[in-house]
Amino acid sequence: MNTPPGQPPDLSLDQIVELERRAHERELAEAAAADSDLPPADLPPLVLPWWQRPFNIATILVTAALLAGMIGFMVGDSLAQVDFNENDVGFLHDMREHHEQAIEMGFIFRELPDTNNGLAVIAASIIQGQAVDVGRMIQLLRTFGADEAGDGVSSMQWMDMEGMEMTPQEMPGMATQEQLDELLASSGRAADELFVRLMTAHHEGGIDMAEYAAIHAKNDQVRRMATSMAESQRHEIAELAGRLAP
Repeated sequence: MNTPPGQPPDLSLDQIVELERRAHERELAEAAAADSDLPPADLPPLVLPWWQRPFNIATILVTAALLAGMIGFMVGDSLAQVDFNENDVGFLHDMREHHEQAIEMGFIFRELPDTNNGLAVIAASIIQGQAVDVGRMIQLLRTFGADEAGDGVSSMQWMDMEGMEMTPQEMPGMATQEQLDELLASSGRAADELFVRLMTAHHEGGIDMAEYAAIHAKNDQVRRMATSMAESQRHEIAELAGRLAP
């Protein structure tokens, strides 16, 4: 078997036993020669490198096992101590649903006839970016041991709105079904204007949610994500307005 330079070769148990036997025979021969004042037997020299000596091999294996166990314990312990609170979970649940409607609007607009090509590019960017965000939010919810989605009945209570009855469809910036139907039936310049109006309002509602979470969430990853969302959506609002301008 060829072994890369500088790396100890793998030894089987039989090979280790044979090395032990040869070392023991050499020790017996040297001891007999010392007792009888006779020259030692003509044995081939056997000087084992450190990584072939059985005791060192056993020490390396035990040390590697201990290190692997310590690393596994540290990783498991760090995952078990993830910090989060109701603001983290509420934000992820509601923002996931908020993002999913933005993705829906993006897909609707890209299928409409005679629309602005620049706006279609922005719609594609919104679809891609917010789909990635949804995946990240689901993974964080799994890390927290929380449900991957809200209950579909109430929303926004995490955002200092205790006692308010608000359905997911009533979250800030969400388009109504009638508005989505209107967008679906539109085309040309009218579709451009309606898409920009609906997506701008949608992003403004999302920014309010993200900015609140960036301050009140407990988990570092959630706060960073919320801050990034607010910044990207402000940038997209400016892009939408610029593309619609005559």
